[in-house]
Amino acid sequence: MTPPLPDPQPSWRKPAGMFLILLLIAIWATCVVALSPWVGEWPMLVQAAFYLVAGIIWVLPLKPLLRWMELGRWRG
Repeated sequence: MTPPLPDPQPSWRKPAGMFLILLLIAIWATCVVALSPWVGEWPMLVQAAFYLVAGIIWVLPLKPLLRWMELGRWRG
């Protein structure tokens, strides 16, 4: 019979990573909102394209951040 494995210690990277994700979202949203007076003057379809792209682009930095949270390194 094998002895039970000790409980792994929780990594500090996960809470720190969650905080960084929330910070990233807050900063990105603030930047997009700051641009809204100028974007509001654009034609409706251009505005829609801008907000579509702005709503997707913030996800790009998440891949290395999630990798760091899980593995402890930034690159694969």
